[in-house]
Amino acid sequence: MAMRRVLLGGAFALASVLGAIPAHAQPVPTPPGQITVEVETVNGSGCPQGTASVAAAEDNTAFTVTYSDYLAQAGGGSNPIDSRKNCQLGLKVHVPQGFTYAIARADYRGFAYLQRGASALQRASYYFQGSSQTTRSTHGFAGPLVDNWQASDETDYASLVWAPCGEERTLNVNTELRVSAGTSNPQAVSFMTMDSTDGSVSTKYHLEWKECPAG
Repeated sequence: MAMRRVLLGGAFALASVLGAIPAHAQPVPTPPGQITVEVETVNGSGCPQGTASVAAAEDNTAFTVTYSDYLAQAGGGSNPIDSRKNCQLGLKVHVPQGFTYAIARADYRGFAYLQRGASALQRASYYFQGSSQTTRSTHGFAGPLVDNWQASDETDYASLVWAPCGEERTLNVNTELRVSAGTSNPQAVSFMTMDSTDGSVSTKYHLEWKECPAG
């Protein structure tokens, strides 16, 4: 699967989209009605209970996951378990009858404070319950770095993976942050967050739509 990655200054671009589209499918406008997204399960050290929420856009073009306590750090006496944080979300996306959807783009942002010699990475994967098609991305950061990062990733329409028509399959969204002190001063802390200046990060998942076959 071909992916396009873009790196702009201090902003980091990440790509992620899911799978394959039947030859007969055509892009369609957003469906009528309103989609809803529910968090079925939430697990992981990066999203303790009550620190992750989800909301669907009113125009049915996207949904947003918001984190408020997602930080990995190393060095300066940090607990070794703090160097890796992850979050596993099981999302139930309710769509109007006769339509199905695919994740067309994922947008992330956060802040990185890495000492010289330290490094960090961000990983993500997406898949529908019961599907063998999983998209995985890994993105590395090297110190010194003190900057906001933003990642936007997309793939061609022909490579999207669609939710099965007529079924409600859980969309599993997994993310991970890791920080390594490396050769940096062991007394200095390095960290990476999925958050923003207001204390939360909005991770936006952009949707494409198609109509399901009749019958």
